Amino acid sequence: MNLSTNEQTDVVPESDAPKTGPKVLLVDDDAEIVETVSYALESAGYEVIVARDGNQGLALAERENPQLMILDMMMPKRSGFLVLEKLRRELDLPLPVIMITGNEGSRHQAYAELLGVSEYIRKPFSMDRLLDAVARLLAESSEKSGDE
Repeated sequence: MNLSTNEQTDVVPESDAPKTGPKVLLVDDDAEIVETVSYALESAGYEVIVARDGNQGLALAERENPQLMILDMMMPKRSGFLVLEKLRRELDLPLPVIMITGNEGSRHQAYAELLGVSEYIRKPFSMDRLLDAVARLLAESSEKSGDE
């Protein structure tokens, strides 16, 4: 009996771990970006949740408790900036956020950084750059939560 109890505690976490990696919320209205980024993240072992606009992104951020968010700046219904403002000011979610944008303006980047964006990536971007940023931010985030 003791052996079966030990087997259960050993088997359950190990069998669950490989199936789903860290949960990443991707918020973008561009179907091509969503498809490409989702595929790359899933191939790298992440669990991906997709929101097609800012309102849906906020709802999923609250409900799904992702470890990281990839957020487009320009979207219908609620821009990336408005999503970020609400995340930081009203919901107080300490979620690492990567903002992706086609905008070249430095003022937008400065405002995004003021709102606590962890990484600001301009389109077009290499998938390796995005995946590196995701891995780095998740590692930093897990180190911080491990320290507390």
